[in-house]
Amino acid sequence: MPATELLLSPATLPDDAIEVARIADAWGVKGWFKVVALSPDPQALLKSKIWFIQPPEKGGRHFQGVAQLEMRQSRFHGDGIVGWAQGVDDRDQAEKLRGARVFISRADFPKTEDGEYYWVDLLGLAVVNREGVALGTVHDLMASGPQTVLVLSYEEDGKTQERLIPFVDAFVDEVSLPNKRITVDWQPDY
Repeated sequence: MPATELLLSPATLPDDAIEVARIADAWGVKGWFKVVALSPDPQALLKSKIWFIQPPEKGGRHFQGVAQLEMRQSRFHGDGIVGWAQGVDDRDQAEKLRGARVFISRADFPKTEDGEYYWVDLLGLAVVNREGVALGTVHDLMASGPQTVLVLSYEEDGKTQERLIPFVDAFVDEVSLPNKRITVDWQPDY
């Protein structure tokens, strides 16, 4: 029996699109697929009804450009996530999505409470201490048990260095997204 053709709706990636997951593999026989979220708390992914996908960077490609998936359902299953989209009705079609990069519109992210931030919003922010000394730019974050740690990059003697600062109230005085800046109680020699 020949494999079922994958028919996807061509789309344009929204200006505020953020990569949030990858499609890992088919799950079951009715078109469901396993999803690997890039965030430890994938609420935005689960909330969004429209996913934008791009082919994997490496490996087999069964589609080109950007396509839109209208999600019938996405949910936690065990320790992972599974999804099911319109037009993906059997295992063969779901397998053709393997490796696809999943993006959603930033507008689909749930609103944050005061003092809460999405990691993606912190990336690229300049970090300065109370005295105005530049400590670096946030280039990554990492979960470290009960707290998140800012991973900063900065130049010293012509070499790129890293600095780690716990993202906790004891050290973070202010996060200003409009000014693209984080002010901390931290010294360059810590």
